[in-house]
Amino acid sequence: MKTTIIIGHPYPKSFNYAILERVKTKTNATVINLVTDNFNPAMLSNDLAGFSKGHFSDPLVGKYQKILSDTEKLIIITPIWWYGLPSIYKGFLDKVMLKGFAYREENGRLIGKMKNIKETVIITTAEAPRWYIKYFAGNPINALKRRVFKDMGLKNVKWVHQGNITKTTQKNRTNFLEYVEKII
Repeated sequence: MKTTIIIGHPYPKSFNYAILERVKTKTNATVINLVTDNFNPAMLSNDLAGFSKGHFSDPLVGKYQKILSDTEKLIIITPIWWYGLPSIYKGFLDKVMLKGFAYREENGRLIGKMKNIKETVIITTAEAPRWYIKYFAGNPINALKRRVFKDMGLKNVKWVHQGNITKTTQKNRTNFLEYVEKII
């Protein structure tokens, strides 16, 4: 199964990168590293000019669309900051998941086109534990799974989370890495 990993954490010594390294040892994945690629998440006027037609001006968008067109399993490794995805991930969705590529419109509805992706795993880290994010912080992952990813045609979406990231023990981190390895 062709696997693609998306990571955009700005600090290469973060736990997100430890997760990335563990996942890479278990898969023969293509890695999209938004930070080392210098991906600009801002939707600028030249990006917006072609947006409604599914056109893009950033050459990285074409590169990422090609990778995703060949992907069967998508793994997203991200922190949760301020109860949402960091801007680099939101910008990725805004600029890469364009009409004609990720979806089409039909009678006012969005019809997902990314049916080649059979499984999506979102691996998150945060100060807040999963229960807090899920029940008290607006559950950004639920909106991502049930709206954004659904509108792109992604199914079989799983979410795993390591909370209390700066206070957790090394044993808990190791256990989480082992758990991630099992589900990948």
